[in-house]
Amino acid sequence: MTPSRNTLVADELIEMRGMRFHFRDWPSKRSDAPSLVLLHGFSGHARSWDNFAEAMTDRYRVLALDQRGHGGTGWAAADQYGVDNMADDLKSFVRALRLQGFTLLGLSMGGLVAIEYASHRPELLAACVVVDIGPEIAPSGLVRIQTAVQVADVFASREDAFSVARADNSRPPEVLHRQRSDAGLMRTEDGRWTYRYDRALRSPRNLRLRDPETAWRSCANIDVPTQIVRGELSDILSPQIAERMVRTIPDARLAIVADAGHGVPFDAPEGFLAAVRQFLKG
Repeated sequence: MTPSRNTLVADELIEMRGMRFHFRDWPSKRSDAPSLVLLHGFSGHARSWDNFAEAMTDRYRVLALDQRGHGGTGWAAADQYGVDNMADDLKSFVRALRLQGFTLLGLSMGGLVAIEYASHRPELLAACVVVDIGPEIAPSGLVRIQTAVQVADVFASREDAFSVARADNSRPPEVLHRQRSDAGLMRTEDGRWTYRYDRALRSPRNLRLRDPETAWRSCANIDVPTQIVRGELSDILSPQIAERMVRTIPDARLAIVADAGHGVPFDAPEGFLAAVRQFLKG
């Protein structure tokens, strides 16, 4: 998959719920195409989806939202980073853009938001894709994430930041990995670089997830066709939890993407694209 070169993509700002949100909008190559809404993971951003989004414009208008505290969206109070807060943001976004019959795809944290949103059975939702996350997180993966957000996060240059990202995960295609890394950085007051998400989120207690029992109930209440995508090498979504999700969500199926860890769309972009396309064609 080559880097995105779609000059028609628009970066937009929208005021919702007392905050400014940023999103990217890729027009479809088809007239009257349905919409596909993309939600990034923890510490991610809308630009994470650039190449996948452009690939999907053959069938969809694609919208990638920077969730609160991430990317170009405003930062919230430290106690306002719950999955329920983000699901309410999504409800406002759908209403503001007057979306109908749309598909929702969320990775990791974005997947939890997708589960919560879909559990309320919104009439405008046509299908849901949940990528490498479930009501329960494998302990080893949780420790890895909590450790990662505590390490040094200020860099002398973009190249230094990319070197750290590459050392942490060498699976993604290097060109796409660099593109994603650069888009996730911002300048500090002293001219150095840091990650483009709220420092409050670097304290694990401020990202408020649903308790497992509540999250399982939400899964059981989803009533649209749903795909669970798991990275073959994931340390976040265990095979057992993925299979339980398929049994719990009334109309669900599981796709496993080879040679991918938790960051499935980035680790194995071609395999991820193929899995999602096959599901949505059905």
